[in-house]
Amino acid sequence: MPVGTAATVKAMLPETVRATGADIILANTYHLMLRPGAERIAKLGGLHRFMGWGGPILTDSGGYQVMSLSKLRRIEEHGVTFQSHIDGATHLLTPDRAIEVQCLLGADIQMVLDECTPFPATHAEARSSMELSMRWAERSKQAFQRMAAPGQALFGIVQGSVYPDLREQSAGVLQDIGFDGYAVGGLAVGEGQAAMLDTVAVATSVLPEDRPRYLMGVGTPEDFFDAVERGCDLFDCVTPTRHGRTHQAFTSQGTVNLRNTQWREDKSPLDADCDCPACERFSRGTLRHLCISGEMLGAMLLTLHNLRFFHRLLERMRAAIAEDRLTALRREILEPMTRRINA
Repeated sequence: MPVGTAATVKAMLPETVRATGADIILANTYHLMLRPGAERIAKLGGLHRFMGWGGPILTDSGGYQVMSLSKLRRIEEHGVTFQSHIDGATHLLTPDRAIEVQCLLGADIQMVLDECTPFPATHAEARSSMELSMRWAERSKQAFQRMAAPGQALFGIVQGSVYPDLREQSAGVLQDIGFDGYAVGGLAVGEGQAAMLDTVAVATSVLPEDRPRYLMGVGTPEDFFDAVERGCDLFDCVTPTRHGRTHQAFTSQGTVNLRNTQWREDKSPLDADCDCPACERFSRGTLRHLCISGEMLGAMLLTLHNLRFFHRLLERMRAAIAEDRLTALRREILEPMTRRINA
């Protein structure tokens, strides 16, 4: 899912996002509830109309962003009180309010409010945090049943830091509550790749196979293979769009830094294997010029390319799964990408 934090995927038109192969966009509850406000978006016709996107939208609960405001928030049983990073105003985010905001936005897939457990955490700290998230999950489900429109879905979020027993317990509680899908949260926060993948494997092993399983905040080509091999279905990450705005391009031969001087007179396409407009219509030399000149078109084209690269990769992964050749595809894709070209 491309990330549209403030109701837009940066540097992209909605129809261009769709043309890359995206079916669904993630938007950020925390940012939208602060500016322009969920009630205002509802008055303007809801988030789909507001951002000009006709496809599904998933909204996070805002919990991750609130938890990152370590000096500006206070966590209690009923919810979390925090100060806006915009103007310092005090807000209260509870499980009920998180669902209310997402319903006002009109999100197709909504997330329960949870506490993203900081890393490192002791087993006792992680247990306390996870148990609070499970109580909030129950309250989120009750609020969703009262407020949601037909066709909307609610996902629970598995927590428990890197402790297998806590992850299994969390997954069990969420299944007892009952959700349309399940996310694995609280990862990519400093625990390291090996611990992250072990934790993902534990969580997915005890989550139902007939519900979507969403790994939150993770997204590089290697991450996709690692997570899909462990049973994950959905992903979101700012990586492709942020890299595009900082002049980094994912290609079939590695990552290209377009600011490097070696591309000044390069007539070749960014990636000969790619079918996006950036690759079909512009040379590396042109793209470098746009980037170092600060032209908006450079960020637009590289963002477009990175999103298309990711979605083409996932298309190939889906086909490989159907043909039972995912392991072979992993070698085919990742081995040429193991080097960064002039990073």
